[in-house]
Amino acid sequence: QVQLVESGGGLVQAGGSLRLSCAASGDIFLISTMAWYRQASGKQRDLVASITRGGSTNYANSVKGRFTISRDNAKNTVYLQMNSLKPEDTAVYYCNMDHFGPSHSGSSYWGKGTLVTVSS
Repeated sequence: QVQLVESGGGLVQAGGSLRLSCAASGDIFLISTMAWYRQASGKQRDLVASITRGGSTNYANSVKGRFTISRDNAKNTVYLQMNSLKPEDTAVYYCNMDHFGPSHSGSSYWGKGTLVTVSS
C-alpha cells in the first residue's frame, strides 16, 4: 500500500503565500499523475491542480496564475506553491496520487488533508 502525508497548511493573511508538500511512502512502484484537491466547508471536493509524470500541468480556472504545482519523482513528492491567496482559497487541501504496481494495476491514493485558512 501507499501512504500520503501532506504538510504546509496553516493560517495566512490575504495576499500571502503558502507552500504545501505531499510525500508518498510505502510499497511504491510507479506514481503517474499527482494532484491537489480542496474542499471548502459545505462544498464538494474539487481539483485544484494536477501534474503528470512528464510534467504536464492542469489548473482550476480559479487558481491559474496564482498557484504552481510541481513534483520531485526521486522523492515521490508533489508540491503546491500558493501565492496571492484569497479568503475564498480557504479549504482543506488533499493530496492525490495515481499509483501503478508491477502488474500494471492502478490505484488512487489520498492524503488525510491539511487545512489552509486565509484571513481577510
